Amino acid sequence: MSGNAAEVLGKPAFRKIDWLKRDIDVERRPDGVIVLKSRIPLNPYESHIPAPLAKWAKQRPDVTWLAQRAGADRQWRKVSYAEAKRTVDALTQGILNLKLPEGRPVAILSGNSIEHALMTLAAMQARVPVAPVSPAYSLMSQDHAKLKYLFGLVKPALVFVQDAPVFEKALKALNLDGIPVVHVGRPAEGIKSIAYADLAATPVTEEVVQSIAKIAPDTVGKLLFTSGSTGMPKAVINTQRMMCANAAMMMQTRPRKPDGPPPTYLDWMPWNHTMGGNALFNPLLIEGGTLYIDDGRPVPGQFEETLKNLREISPTYYANAPVGYAVLAAAMEKDDALCRSFFKNLSLMAYGGARLPDDLYDRMQALAVRATGERIVFYTGWGSTETAPTSTGTYWDTERVGLIGLPFPGVELKLIPAGPKYEIRVRGINVTPGYFDQPDLTKAMFDEEGFYRIGDAATFVDDADPVQGLIFAGRVVEDFKLMTGTFVQVGPLRTDAIAAATPVVHDALVAGQDRPFVGLLAWPNLHACRQLMNAPEASFDEAVKHPAVLAGLRKGLEAHNAACNGASSTRIARAMLMAEPPSIDGNELTDKGYINQRAGLDRRADLVERLYADPPGEDVLVLG
Repeated sequence: MSGNAAEVLGKPAFRKIDWLKRDIDVERRPDGVIVLKSRIPLNPYESHIPAPLAKWAKQRPDVTWLAQRAGADRQWRKVSYAEAKRTVDALTQGILNLKLPEGRPVAILSGNSIEHALMTLAAMQARVPVAPVSPAYSLMSQDHAKLKYLFGLVKPALVFVQDAPVFEKALKALNLDGIPVVHVGRPAEGIKSIAYADLAATPVTEEVVQSIAKIAPDTVGKLLFTSGSTGMPKAVINTQRMMCANAAMMMQTRPRKPDGPPPTYLDWMPWNHTMGGNALFNPLLIEGGTLYIDDGRPVPGQFEETLKNLREISPTYYANAPVGYAVLAAAMEKDDALCRSFFKNLSLMAYGGARLPDDLYDRMQALAVRATGERIVFYTGWGSTETAPTSTGTYWDTERVGLIGLPFPGVELKLIPAGPKYEIRVRGINVTPGYFDQPDLTKAMFDEEGFYRIGDAATFVDDADPVQGLIFAGRVVEDFKLMTGTFVQVGPLRTDAIAAATPVVHDALVAGQDRPFVGLLAWPNLHACRQLMNAPEASFDEAVKHPAVLAGLRKGLEAHNAACNGASSTRIARAMLMAEPPSIDGNELTDKGYINQRAGLDRRADLVERLYADPPGEDVLVLG
């Protein structure tokens, strides 16, 4: 629904965005395959990711590019474009002086930081790939199996850590013979390393200019690791062309007004994830905006940092997971000043990772209207690490949540009939050339027409009118049949169930293969459960047994079931809350926070049996 149409129906208009026109070519083939693509050509794009840093260092030298709280007083430390360019050039020279083996990357083990960003741009200028690794593989894993595997796969030539003692156990688990380590804060005992400050003080020579001039479209800028949801992570080649083209796609669908507030982001999403490291980081740099690095997280005990930051920073664009918006909405409903600060300059809210619950959408819009008199569009897209990452987006005013939108300029989608939905395949300039040092996997990832087999599925909002967009329908391999032969689409059911049980449920596993009915194993949202219990220090074990929490779960799932009209493929007959968090080492939780359904159900087979026991135990919720 457009803003004007909404206004006619009595709803406030959406804050104005000059969206790209939805001009989509629809090819319907005799075998039922549908190919979608935008008729609008892709705009010109940057030659490489470091190019805009040099541009803004000349044109807007004093504008802040990066900011992050630091020190005992937790004040903002800010780095301008000019200062960043000087430091990046010095780091580039330092990397060139190390004479690293060609083609081997800089592995970054620590999380988002100003130094992480500058090191990333410096490595790209030196034409050395950057391989940011999930800090969880170093800090949460007990055996460091995935970290060791990734080091064996990409064989890094240089390792970067923010504070070496924090990563000491992980570093000592690796064979670092001949591999220099760079530390920003403290060095680690027994590990020879180079101080970042010394590397950043390297005198710059003409060699840096020459190296930058040699960056080509096919130069590998990053190796980004997949989530490992189907085994060990793969290293996805990200060329300069695919990253720059994908940034241009996103910017073209929602161009910024020249007279609007300068691009300002506050974001926590990890840069080892393609969404944080590419979809957010790259366009912001290309637009010459300011990125405030948020050390908060949408988890208990850490979101207070985000709220503190939002009381000071008014973003023009904001992205979070639905669980983050739930906590933010609760805080703004009690704090008018926070609400006004958040919505003051905001043009767009984005979400991903799960479907946004309808009631949460309504609450956020009510807050936006209260603060500004306008509603703010919720935006989402779809893609993967292999597509740099986004291939589609909801680039129009829409009130519907759960969409993944339509293809960007320069992207083609091939939709192959797969029962009640379509398997999606994608082809475009933003698609990776393949996996690093895994030619067999690379060959298998493309079909005979060169479309990438992503493994996801979708349905149309309206089969007769594809321009209304696509709805995400889960992973093709996750679906199963009940013992009755009824087909269960896990992706939509999982997101709908989580949305219905919000805020009690954070994530869930859908069970039922060869069983008589669908069951749900759910992880509680501890922050929300503590509020329901009025017990700010409650543990997971206490939360999963508390009557108020169980009542909230029952209420949400019974509402979900009521909307199913008795359909066994979507009705949840039993549910159980789990106290043990998902395991990274057990491969049921990816580093990006996504749940591996198959691994989770296998690892928790005893809970599945309890879920289906006859009679069920006291910890199993039986829904009427």
